[in-house]
Amino acid sequence: MKITVINGPNINMLGKRETNYYGDKTLEQINSMISELAAVIGVKVEFFQSNSEGEIIDRIHSTDSDGILINPAAYSHTSIAIRDAISSVSKPAVEVHISNIFVREEFRHHSYVAPACIGQISGFGAGSYLLGLRALVEHIKEKKG
Repeated sequence: MKITVINGPNINMLGKRETNYYGDKTLEQINSMISELAAVIGVKVEFFQSNSEGEIIDRIHSTDSDGILINPAAYSHTSIAIRDAISSVSKPAVEVHISNIFVREEFRHHSYVAPACIGQISGFGAGSYLLGLRALVEHIKEKKG
Protein backbone atom coordinates (compact mmCIF):
# COMPACT_ATOMS: atom_id res chain seq x y z
CA MET A 1 0.00 0.00 0.00
CA LYS A 2 1.20 3.48 -0.84
CA ILE A 3 0.05 6.82 0.58
CA THR A 4 0.77 10.24 -0.90
CA VAL A 5 1.30 12.98 1.70
CA ILE A 6 0.49 16.41 0.29
CA ASN A 7 1.25 19.68 2.08
CA GLY A 8 0.01 23.08 0.97
CA PRO A 9 1.24 26.65 1.23
CA ASN A 10 3.68 27.77 3.90
CA ILE A 11 4.09 24.28 5.35
CA ASN A 12 7.66 24.47 4.08
CA MET A 13 8.14 27.19 6.72
CA LEU A 14 7.28 24.97 9.69
CA GLY A 15 9.65 25.36 12.59
CA LYS A 16 10.17 29.01 11.70
CA ARG A 17 6.65 30.49 11.49
CA GLU A 18 4.11 30.99 14.24
CA THR A 19 5.52 28.29 16.48
CA ASN A 20 2.80 29.07 19.02
CA TYR A 21 0.34 27.47 16.55
CA TYR A 22 2.50 25.07 14.59
CA GLY A 23 5.26 24.02 16.99
CA ASP A 24 8.96 23.90 16.30
CA LYS A 25 9.16 20.79 14.13
CA THR A 26 10.21 21.36 10.53
CA LEU A 27 8.49 19.73 7.57
CA GLU A 28 11.51 17.47 7.17
CA GLN A 29 11.16 16.31 10.79
CA ILE A 30 7.45 15.65 10.33
CA ASN A 31 8.12 13.72 7.12
CA SER A 32 10.67 11.65 9.02
CA MET A 33 8.09 10.88 11.73
CA ILE A 34 5.60 9.83 9.05
CA SER A 35 8.22 7.63 7.34
CA GLU A 36 9.06 5.92 10.62
CA LEU A 37 5.40 5.13 11.33
CA ALA A 38 4.86 4.00 7.74
CA ALA A 39 7.72 1.51 8.06
CA VAL A 40 6.21 0.12 11.28
CA ILE A 41 2.73 -0.33 9.78
CA GLY A 42 4.05 -1.59 6.45
CA VAL A 43 3.11 1.13 4.00
CA LYS A 44 5.09 3.23 1.55
CA VAL A 45 4.79 7.00 1.62
CA GLU A 46 5.71 9.71 -0.84
CA PHE A 47 5.82 13.40 -0.03
CA PHE A 48 4.82 16.50 -1.95
CA GLN A 49 4.67 20.14 -0.85
CA SER A 50 3.75 23.17 -2.89
CA ASN A 51 2.73 26.74 -2.33
CA SER A 52 0.84 26.61 -5.64
CA GLU A 53 -2.79 25.51 -5.83
CA GLY A 54 -2.39 24.29 -9.41
CA GLU A 55 0.61 22.11 -8.56
CA ILE A 56 -1.32 20.54 -5.67
CA ILE A 57 -4.24 19.80 -7.98
CA ASP A 58 -1.91 18.29 -10.60
CA ARG A 59 -0.31 16.07 -7.93
CA ILE A 60 -3.71 14.87 -6.72
CA HIS A 61 -4.71 14.07 -10.32
CA SER A 62 -1.50 12.15 -11.01
CA THR A 63 -1.34 10.08 -7.83
CA ASP A 64 -1.07 6.34 -8.19
CA SER A 65 -1.30 5.86 -4.44
CA ASP A 66 -4.01 4.02 -2.54
CA GLY A 67 -4.86 7.13 -0.53
CA ILE A 68 -4.00 10.75 0.18
CA LEU A 69 -3.04 12.38 3.46
CA ILE A 70 -3.39 16.12 2.88
CA ASN A 71 -2.73 19.28 4.81
CA PRO A 72 -4.09 21.86 2.39
CA ALA A 73 -3.17 24.59 4.89
CA ALA A 74 -4.87 27.89 4.03
CA TYR A 75 -6.31 26.33 0.87
CA SER A 76 -8.66 24.38 3.15
CA HIS A 77 -10.63 27.55 3.62
CA THR A 78 -10.51 28.85 0.05
CA SER A 79 -10.08 26.10 -2.53
CA ILE A 80 -13.09 24.48 -4.10
CA ALA A 81 -10.65 23.38 -6.82
CA ILE A 82 -8.64 21.17 -4.41
CA ARG A 83 -11.90 19.78 -3.05
CA ASP A 84 -12.99 18.93 -6.60
CA ALA A 85 -9.61 17.37 -7.39
CA ILE A 86 -9.87 15.02 -4.41
CA SER A 87 -13.40 14.09 -5.43
CA SER A 88 -12.31 13.44 -9.00
CA VAL A 89 -9.68 10.80 -8.22
CA SER A 90 -11.88 8.44 -6.21
CA LYS A 91 -9.18 7.78 -3.63
CA PRO A 92 -9.75 8.07 0.09
CA ALA A 93 -8.22 11.16 1.62
CA VAL A 94 -7.78 12.43 5.16
CA GLU A 95 -7.37 16.15 5.82
CA VAL A 96 -4.98 17.05 8.64
CA HIS A 97 -4.06 20.27 10.39
CA ILE A 98 -1.36 20.84 12.98
CA SER A 99 -3.35 23.47 14.87
CA ASN A 100 -6.96 23.19 15.99
CA ILE A 101 -8.60 25.22 13.25
CA PHE A 102 -11.82 25.50 15.28
CA VAL A 103 -10.27 27.57 18.08
CA ARG A 104 -8.56 29.99 15.74
CA GLU A 105 -9.88 32.81 13.58
CA GLU A 106 -13.46 32.41 12.39
CA PHE A 107 -12.45 32.11 8.72
CA ARG A 108 -10.49 28.95 9.56
CA HIS A 109 -13.54 27.15 10.94
CA HIS A 110 -14.79 26.12 7.49
CA SER A 111 -13.00 23.72 5.18
CA TYR A 112 -14.02 23.28 1.56
CA VAL A 113 -11.73 20.24 1.37
CA ALA A 114 -13.10 18.25 4.33
CA PRO A 115 -16.37 17.15 2.66
CA ALA A 116 -14.36 15.39 -0.07
CA CYS A 117 -12.35 13.48 2.56
CA ILE A 118 -13.22 10.46 4.69
CA GLY A 119 -12.21 12.44 7.77
CA GLN A 120 -10.37 15.39 9.24
CA ILE A 121 -7.92 15.51 12.15
CA SER A 122 -6.71 18.77 13.67
CA GLY A 123 -5.12 20.12 16.79
CA PHE A 124 -2.61 17.42 17.68
CA GLY A 125 0.49 19.15 16.37
CA ALA A 126 2.69 16.98 14.18
CA GLY A 127 0.83 14.02 15.66
CA SER A 128 -2.18 14.93 13.48
CA TYR A 129 -0.27 13.45 10.54
CA LEU A 130 0.38 10.20 12.41
CA LEU A 131 -3.23 9.88 13.52
CA GLY A 132 -4.36 10.65 9.98
CA LEU A 133 -2.02 8.08 8.46
CA ARG A 134 -3.22 5.36 10.83
CA ALA A 135 -6.88 6.19 10.15
CA LEU A 136 -6.36 6.27 6.38
CA VAL A 137 -4.50 2.96 6.30
CA GLU A 138 -7.14 1.26 8.46
CA HIS A 139 -9.90 2.61 6.21
CA ILE A 140 -8.18 1.29 3.08
CA LYS A 141 -7.59 -2.13 4.69
CA GLU A 142 -11.27 -2.35 5.71
CA LYS A 143 -12.43 -1.46 2.20
CA LYS A 144 -10.15 -4.08 0.66
CA GLY A 145 -11.54 -6.65 3.06
